[in-house]
Amino acid sequence: MHMTFYGATNTVTGSRTLVEVAGKRLLVDCGLFQGFKALRERNWDALPFDARSLDAVLLTHAHIDHSGALPLLMRNGFTGPVWTTAASADLCEILLMDTAHLQEEEARYRNRHKATRHEPAQPLYTTHDAERCLSHLKRVSQGEVLELGDDVRVRFTRAGHILGASSVHIEHGGKSVLFSGDLGRDDDLVMYPPETGQKAGWVVVESTYGDRQHPATDAIDKLGDIIRRTAARGGVVLIPAFAVGRSQGLMYALYRLKQARAIPDLPIVLDSPMAISATEAYVRHPEDHRLTPEEVQGMRDMTRFVRTVDESKALLRQRYPMVIIAGSGMVTGGRILHHLAYYGQHSRNTVVLSGFQAGGTRGASLAAGATSLKMFGEYVPIRSEVAQIEGLSAHADQADLLHWLGALGQEPEQVFVTHGEPQAADALRLQIKEKFGWKARVPDYRETFKLQET
Repeated sequence: MHMTFYGATNTVTGSRTLVEVAGKRLLVDCGLFQGFKALRERNWDALPFDARSLDAVLLTHAHIDHSGALPLLMRNGFTGPVWTTAASADLCEILLMDTAHLQEEEARYRNRHKATRHEPAQPLYTTHDAERCLSHLKRVSQGEVLELGDDVRVRFTRAGHILGASSVHIEHGGKSVLFSGDLGRDDDLVMYPPETGQKAGWVVVESTYGDRQHPATDAIDKLGDIIRRTAARGGVVLIPAFAVGRSQGLMYALYRLKQARAIPDLPIVLDSPMAISATEAYVRHPEDHRLTPEEVQGMRDMTRFVRTVDESKALLRQRYPMVIIAGSGMVTGGRILHHLAYYGQHSRNTVVLSGFQAGGTRGASLAAGATSLKMFGEYVPIRSEVAQIEGLSAHADQADLLHWLGALGQEPEQVFVTHGEPQAADALRLQIKEKFGWKARVPDYRETFKLQET
């Protein structure tokens, strides 16, 4: 069994790991790189492996940093199945089509405004590529053993984090490797905790929050404080949020605040067609989350859904306090840019960063205190309040990650720490060695390991 890391090494994006076992070539996740330009440019490079040689893709969950490069596989000749859970497959249909549409829109914008070094500008992939990809999605239940031939068995188990998110266990001939995927929190507001106790010879664990703990303060209370003080000065609260997971968690937090009458009865706006569609998946997959049907319906009834561009633009003409949730979560694109370019210039308003902000993103710049941001080709001053609420993150923190590892059921031969910024990944590596005495390392980009017992 061999394993090569083609992404998520010293970064939280671009998850792609190739496992070669019993003549099978299995790619675990196929995500886009995000953040710093040097990382984003990898998306345009030739794939570092032959897509035609892959037997299957094992997709842990639908977020774009794990699924977003799947259409590139189709364009490069991949013809096999993409195995994932039913909820993840449903969300992929939403996310991949939207990402392809945004790629096409950006190319058209650059060509229209002559803002390109290449004539003409081309999208990374098209909606046609995404549609082809969707036909390859094959659904598997969590806990089900998938037989891939030659005595290779794969099992998906609940990882928390978002709907359908899974850890992936690959086993052959007594050897096994376990990929954590993105792990959720033990005390998540919406999702069930990750399943524990999967024994494996080798473990690949994420480390997004590998160097920190979620604050002990109540995140919902903090959000309520921010909304009350912003509304008191007549301002608007802008919340950049990922369409899947974060938007629904925020809606539930706001629903709780409204039910408790802890915030004024101001409008709650979800300005994201993708997030609106993702919210409907919570109705179709009640087995994947903690919320009751009444709570899901209450969230939907509370929220004004904005689908069209004209409706979104009309929000800029409003002159009363409200909360606007819009993508993207790290302010890298989407409708949040238009709202930030306008509302961010006024001190009465507040921008709430509700989760991890990868280096090189506008969200990270805001978190670092930037007084201006480049949007639509020019620098826009930022005078609004910027507040961070890390307690709403759907990612396991260091304590959660160590708890999941400690409950594996046996000491692995080695732990590979991925999907984290350098400081976070190395901090978790050190904790694994000090707390458990296990071998742990942070792999390099394109590094290959032969998995054999010592």
